[in-house]
Amino acid sequence: MSALLDAASWVLIVAGGLFSVIGAVGMLRMPDFYTRVHAASVTDVVGSFAILLGLVLQAGFTLTAFKLAVVALLIFFTSPAATHALVKAALGRGVAPLGGEAPSKP
Repeated sequence: MSALLDAASWVLIVAGGLFSVIGAVGMLRMPDFYTRVHAASVTDVVGSFAILLGLVLQAGFTLTAFKLAVVALLIFFTSPAATHALVKAALGRGVAPLGGEAPSKP
């Protein structure tokens, strides 16, 4: 069972790394700020979760696995909030989305 668990953890770690690299390349190729922010937020969360899950499988049922789960929860809650704040700030500064106008200030 240990070899199967080891293989599964390495598959998750490599998949998370590849997902993060593909997301970084996608960020460079996106046409405007808002699509870049979307690509960054999605790949940040999914890539880091896959890597952290692979590390949890490597650690087993230990305190280290608990700490990794806490890090995953922090990423789960802070990444979308930071992305939302970044987009709201860009909209407030008047950065127009591709193919549309920025909403007028009230």
